[in-house]
Amino acid sequence: MSEQNVIEAHTSQDIRLNQIFSKVTLRLIPYIFVCYLFNYLDRVNVGFAKLSMLDSLHMSETAYGLGAGIFFLGYIACGIPSNLMLAKIGARRWLALIMIVWGWLSTSLMFVETTTGFYILRFLTGAAEAGFFPGMVLYLTQWFPAQRQGRALTLFMAAIPLSGVLGSPLSGLIMNWFRGNSHGFEAWQWLFLLEGLPTVLLGIGMFLFLRDSADEVAWLNAEEKGLLSDTLAQDRQNRPRQVSARFSEVVRSPAIWILGLLYFCIQSSVYAINFWLPTIIRNIGFHDVGVIGWVSAIPYLGACFFMIAAGRSSDQRRERRWHLAIPLLMAAFGLACSAAFHDNALISVAGLTIATAGALSGLPLFWPLSNGFLSAEAAAGGVALINSLGQLAGFLSPYFVGWIKDATGRTDMALYGLVALALLGVMIVLRIPAERVSR
Repeated sequence: MSEQNVIEAHTSQDIRLNQIFSKVTLRLIPYIFVCYLFNYLDRVNVGFAKLSMLDSLHMSETAYGLGAGIFFLGYIACGIPSNLMLAKIGARRWLALIMIVWGWLSTSLMFVETTTGFYILRFLTGAAEAGFFPGMVLYLTQWFPAQRQGRALTLFMAAIPLSGVLGSPLSGLIMNWFRGNSHGFEAWQWLFLLEGLPTVLLGIGMFLFLRDSADEVAWLNAEEKGLLSDTLAQDRQNRPRQVSARFSEVVRSPAIWILGLLYFCIQSSVYAINFWLPTIIRNIGFHDVGVIGWVSAIPYLGACFFMIAAGRSSDQRRERRWHLAIPLLMAAFGLACSAAFHDNALISVAGLTIATAGALSGLPLFWPLSNGFLSAEAAAGGVALINSLGQLAGFLSPYFVGWIKDATGRTDMALYGLVALALLGVMIVLRIPAERVSR
């Protein structure tokens, strides 16, 4: 075959693969996007419920921070076994069960009457939800090769800022609509009910919709399944030397713990923003819950656009380090601005917008970078361990902010602590050899 024919054959195959992956994206991403949107909404709507729940339960800011964070102790405890179970019985069955159980538990928060009950339900909800996100990451790596994962994960994880864009005004409207006592329930109870039940329905739909591999779907023909399978197999063979499949080696690998620390730095900013954004905005000078909801949507809206653009740029250039380092620098800069100019609403909201765009964009841009260290066989345990280490931030970060808020009456000093962690993340990223992760 002549060189020209070889080039034409490769071009034709690339076009065909683009068509196949477009089809895969359209079939998978929209539904799991909606599932993740409600996943994140159920996880952080407690930030809005807090605005009236604290008075009802006679709860302090520190106690709220502990309750918001204790979710992640359950999450960490069950993250690895949950993901290993998913690898054994398949994504569709396990992820559907996870969604049904956590949706029911999230809804049950409406019946909390004591601080202890709040702690228990938050812990159980975290335990139930633990395998969802790492399971979804593992699931998408079984459909997309490394050079396409940045875009796929970004589209999936754009549900995080969109949950803020849609969920913040929605939560504010629910809290305003059911203000006081309506039909025997307070506004925060209606919030948990109306945002928790859809998750149960989505879990049932996931069982009916998802399939565990391309071989099981009817929307790809035999030729498309063959090309997809060959592309994924070649991608696994081309990966550099990585952590082996044995979980004992995963645990002993220094690279895994460094990646876990990096993910912790990213998640520290993410969870502080998610759980305290309504409070920070109220401290700026906005007091109406509905207005707080709309203002809270601004940082998330900016994050939506930046996240998608950054993921596309990272895949096109096949560059991972600076595409993660720059968002972390944005998170540090934005949080510092919000703390330094807390008495200027315009600058403070602008700083929060920059910080939110940077912190949330760091999440999908982190996982393609981690592929340089994990073999396909080690992915289930490795992804779960890295994710669990990162989720420690979900416990420590809200509690830290709440403790500072009770001690000083403001959140400024806590934000400066988060700035330091974001800068630590930048240093870790830039110490990773570029050739290891440029795929």
